[in-house]
Amino acid sequence: MRLSRKLAVVVLGFGFLSLASAVRAADFNIDPYHSSVSFKIKHVIGKVTGHFDKFTGTFSYEAGKPQTWSAMSTIESASVNTGIEKRDNHLRTPDFFDVTKYPTLTFKSTGVTDVVGDKAKLHGDLTMHGVTKPVVLDLEVAGVVKDPMGAGNRAGATATGHVDRTDFGIGPTSGPMAGAIGKDVEITIETEGVSK
Repeated sequence: MRLSRKLAVVVLGFGFLSLASAVRAADFNIDPYHSSVSFKIKHVIGKVTGHFDKFTGTFSYEAGKPQTWSAMSTIESASVNTGIEKRDNHLRTPDFFDVTKYPTLTFKSTGVTDVVGDKAKLHGDLTMHGVTKPVVLDLEVAGVVKDPMGAGNRAGATATGHVDRTDFGIGPTSGPMAGAIGKDVEITIETEGVSK
């Protein structure tokens, strides 16, 4: 399943969009307790939803200078979770993610374009199942605020996009199962980062 692009992942360095706050350049660690990498994929006539439980990442942000923004993240493929143990175990096999051979999904940003207010396009390279492909995610930035717990600043954003699982060699491409499982994977990433 082409969920990985959710990733991303990956992911996930979306908290650096042009924010209204006058914040100096900063590096952020993604807070896994307040972030998520989720996906939806068609199954026959409905949709299955899931997420990845384990991921890490960092991003850099400087207000008004999108050319300085960067992000990278790593997702543990074995942490895929659709709420059904039997299905998740199947997703970990060579039929899908092959987690023994490919234990991680990675995302590394290559640039940001189309910045309009708190929205932009995040470009990056997604590596999944041994294949690297360029992806583009729609970003919507929540902003940067002081951490009420006193741990510096926090930045937040949402990234959404689509990936084709077959581009990464994941899942069936022929036979009845190929028709039962959609190719298009919807990705939603909710990111909250803590300044280093």
